[in-house]
Amino acid sequence: MSEFEFLNRVTIGQYVPGVSPLHRMDPRARLLAALLLLGAATFAPRLGGLGLALAATGVVIAISGLPWGYLLRGLVPPLPFLTLLALLRIFFNTLPNQGLLMIHWGVVQIYGSDLIAAAILLLRFAVLILGISVFSLATSTSEMIYGVDALLKPLRWLHIPTQDMTMMAQITLRFIPFMALAAERIVKAQASRGVDWSNRSGNLVQRAKRVLPLLVPLFVSSLNKAERMALAMDARGYGSTRKRSMMMATQLTGWDVVAVSVCAALAAGIILI
Repeated sequence: MSEFEFLNRVTIGQYVPGVSPLHRMDPRARLLAALLLLGAATFAPRLGGLGLALAATGVVIAISGLPWGYLLRGLVPPLPFLTLLALLRIFFNTLPNQGLLMIHWGVVQIYGSDLIAAAILLLRFAVLILGISVFSLATSTSEMIYGVDALLKPLRWLHIPTQDMTMMAQITLRFIPFMALAAERIVKAQASRGVDWSNRSGNLVQRAKRVLPLLVPLFVSSLNKAERMALAMDARGYGSTRKRSMMMATQLTGWDVVAVSVCAALAAGIILI
């Protein structure tokens, strides 16, 4: 039944309680540090900077106490898509050809710069997936809402509904595990009724046809879940007042300031290296 297990492969959108220094950080500082590191990894132009970003992500994972195996499993589902992007990057690299000519076969010429560009793409996505997973696993729903709402509070002066934007982003992030769980239940139910999900032969069109019976009930189940959640929020008075209070009370400490400063220095190094 391992081929029907989808939820254990999803690391984004879930929360694992803990007592690590990362879990004890103020949500605002934790969110700001994550934005600095992930933003730097997104715009890092060179392989050395991404290597520093990967090392910093490894240190954060070690501090968080989260299981390495569980986090690395999150890289498995997007691996075929990332491999395809890397191959496209090798053959359609827009950078000037530099370095040794690695492969020369007819009109195909692959230089060292093409392989470096593909490695940069793979490493960038790996850092982003691991970073988002660590931040999501170490941050509860209440902490994330509080942190995002506190950082976006200055936008309220422009009459921007920051609380609604925060809620939408949080629901989107937390909805990913529910989608995986719903897909897992549908696949198991169809397999118990004779559908052969273990057969992976055939071309791309045939595989797509086998996925269609999964997409329709998954789409209907998602709409039903969204409708029930909207009714529950309406029944609890969401949106009845403009001023919402927070159940949790947090306070920035000196360690939070130090952590954000270190992450800012690392972000600068990631981009400049």
